[in-house]
Amino acid sequence: MKINRYISFGFLISLFVIGYFVFKYLQKENVYTSVEKINYTQEYVGSSSCKECHQVEYDQWKQSDHYQAMQEADSISVLGNFDNVTYTADGVTSHFFKKNGKYYINTQGDDRKNRDFQVLYTFGYYPLQQYLTAFEGGRLQVFRQSWDSQKKRWFHQYKNQIIPHNDWLHWTGNAQNWNMMCSTCHSTNLQKNYNPHTDIYQTSYSEQTIGCESCHGAGAKHISYIKSADYQQGVSLDLFIKAQKSEEQNASLQTCFPCHSRRGELSAEKIASAEILDNYIYEIPAKDLYFPDGQALDEVYKYSSFLQSKMYLNGVKCIDCHNPHSGKLKLEKDKVCMQCHTPNYASSNHTFHLENTEASDCRSCHMPTRVYMGNDVRHDHNFAVPRPDLSEKYNVPNACNQCHTDKSAQWARQAIEKWYGKDRKPHFAEDLILGSYRNEKSLSHLSKLLSDKNTPAIIRATAVHYLADIPTQDSFRLIEKELQSTDAQTRYRALLSLMNFPISSIQNKIIPLLKDDVRAVRIATANLLLTQLGKKQAEQLSDFEKARKELETFVLFQSDFATGSAIAGDYYVKMENIPQAIFFYKRALKKDAKLTYVRLNVATLYNQIGANDRALEVLQQALTYQANNAQVHYYLALLYNELNQLSIAKNHFEKAKKCGMNTESLQRNYLLLLEKMRE
Repeated sequence: MKINRYISFGFLISLFVIGYFVFKYLQKENVYTSVEKINYTQEYVGSSSCKECHQVEYDQWKQSDHYQAMQEADSISVLGNFDNVTYTADGVTSHFFKKNGKYYINTQGDDRKNRDFQVLYTFGYYPLQQYLTAFEGGRLQVFRQSWDSQKKRWFHQYKNQIIPHNDWLHWTGNAQNWNMMCSTCHSTNLQKNYNPHTDIYQTSYSEQTIGCESCHGAGAKHISYIKSADYQQGVSLDLFIKAQKSEEQNASLQTCFPCHSRRGELSAEKIASAEILDNYIYEIPAKDLYFPDGQALDEVYKYSSFLQSKMYLNGVKCIDCHNPHSGKLKLEKDKVCMQCHTPNYASSNHTFHLENTEASDCRSCHMPTRVYMGNDVRHDHNFAVPRPDLSEKYNVPNACNQCHTDKSAQWARQAIEKWYGKDRKPHFAEDLILGSYRNEKSLSHLSKLLSDKNTPAIIRATAVHYLADIPTQDSFRLIEKELQSTDAQTRYRALLSLMNFPISSIQNKIIPLLKDDVRAVRIATANLLLTQLGKKQAEQLSDFEKARKELETFVLFQSDFATGSAIAGDYYVKMENIPQAIFFYKRALKKDAKLTYVRLNVATLYNQIGANDRALEVLQQALTYQANNAQVHYYLALLYNELNQLSIAKNHFEKAKKCGMNTESLQRNYLLLLEKMRE
C-alpha cells in the first residue's frame, strides 16, 4: 500500500522579499559586521548629488521617514535607551549597553543562550525604531526588542508570546531576516543576490536608505545631460526617470506601489514596463489578509485597498494628497480632502459631529485605523463609507463603532439611517462578503461582481479567486471567461483558480497565455500546464520552455523564504527531479521546522524511491511538532502497513480517526488492513 498522496503548497505566497549585504566574522566581539560600504554604481549617484539643483526637495527628504528608513547606528540615529538598562518580557531578559562607542544588546540567540550582539543599523524612527545585527551567511536580523519612540520605552514585537529559538518567528529566524523581508523597501537599488543552492546572501545597495533614486531611478544620465550642451541648447533627451509629477495615474502609482503594498517579486531582473505584474504580484483583498468586505485586516499596506476606492477609479494619485519628498500630507487634516470635495463635506450638516474635532475629521469615518507592529497606527486607504448595517449582518468592522466602542452596530446603523436615509448607493461589499463564504449561495454574488462593469478590477480578481473553491460547472465557465480579461491580475487569478478544475476542454484558451504580454501571467500558465499535463506533455508545447524558465527563475528567487523553498520543492516534483525536490523541502524545514505538510511531502518522496526508513524518520519528527495531526498518523498508518507492521499501522489509523479524519480513503484503507490482519 503505497503513500501516493502528494500535498502541494499554494503556487504563490505574497512575500516581502528583499536583498542582502556582505559580512565577515570577527572572533574578538563574536559578531558579524559589514566588510565595506557598497560603492555607487555608474548609474546611481546618491542623493547628495541631487542637492545642488533640488535644495528644497532635498531638505524635505532629510526630514522624511524615507531618509530615516535605515541608518548606521550612532549617537544621532539611535533613539533607544542603551545606558546599561535591562528589559524582561516573554521569558527573555535583554541588556542594552554601549562599549567603545558601539551599541550592543545582550539577549537570547538561536542557541537559547544569551550573548552580546552589536547593533549595526537602525530601522525607522517613529513611532517605533528597530535594530539590526549581522549573522553568518550574509544575513541581517531584526531584534525582537523595539524602541517605542512615543512612550520612550522598550517593548517586544509579538507581545505576550513565548517564541522558541527554532520557531520561524524567533528574531534569529526566517521571519525576521532583513535581506528577505525588509531590505528592498529600506534601501536604494537593493540587489538581494541570494544563492538558493548555498543559502548565502551577497546583498548590495547603492544607498543605505531610501534615497532620491529609489523613486526617480538612476541619476547619472540625468546629471550628465544637465551638464551637457544639449541641455543648454534645449535639446530634449528621453530619460527613464520616474516622474513624480506625472499626470498619468498608473505611472505615478508605480513609483509608490512596490513598497506600499503586500507583494512578491518575480525576479531580480526587472522589466521596464508600465504593467505591475511584469515584476510583482500584489495581494488581492481576500479573506485572511482582509476582512470579507475588503477592509484591511493584516499588515497589507495601502495599494490593494486603494485600488478598491472611488478615489482610484476617479484618477486620484498618491501625490494628490502626499508630498512625495517629505512624505507628509500636503495640507492638514480635512483640508487635503477639500482640494477635491466641496467644503460642505466638512460641515456638521454632513458629519453630524462637532466641526474641527477628531470626530468630524474625514479620516475618522472614511479611513479607519488598525495598529501594527505593536504601536504603529495606520489608516485604511479604501475610503469606504461606514456600513454598520454590514457589521450587524456579517460581523465586519465599521468606523462608527471604532470610536463608539460602548455602542452596538445596531445603534450606529440607526444613526446612519436617521441622518442619511435607508437607501445605499451600489457597492461591491455585500456581494464580496457573501462570495467569500464560497458555498452554494456564493456563486450568484460572485457572478454579479464579474458582470457589473462598475466593479473595481481588483474586486473582480478576488471574485475569480473565490470561484476556485466552488466546484461547479458554472464556476468553471466564469473562470474560463476571465482568461480573456484585459486586467492582468484577473487573468493571473483565473489561471491559479483553474488549478482546482480539469482543463482538458479549454487547453486551447490556456496555451496561448504562454505568450501573454505579462510575465506573471506567463509564469502562472506554465505552472498550470506543468501541473495538469505533466512534464512530458507540457514540454511538447512550442512556447512552454521559455515560460517554464521564467517560472523556475521566480521559484528560485523566492526560495530564501521557508514557504518559497517549499514551492521550489513542489516545482521540482513536477519536473520529476526528486533529489532537488527533497533538497528544497529540507531547506524549507530548516527555515521553519513546523511546516508539517512539507514533512508529508518529503516522506512521500522517500517512499517513492524506496527509502522507507527515512520516510518513517521524517514522519516521526512531524509528530514531535504536531502530535495530534491526523494526516501524519494516516501517513504513518499507510507506511507501517507497507512495512507489514500491521498492529502499529492499525494504531495510527485509529489515532487519525480520533484526531478528526474520516475520509473515504482512510475508511477504505482501514478496512483493507483489518481484512489483512484476519487472514
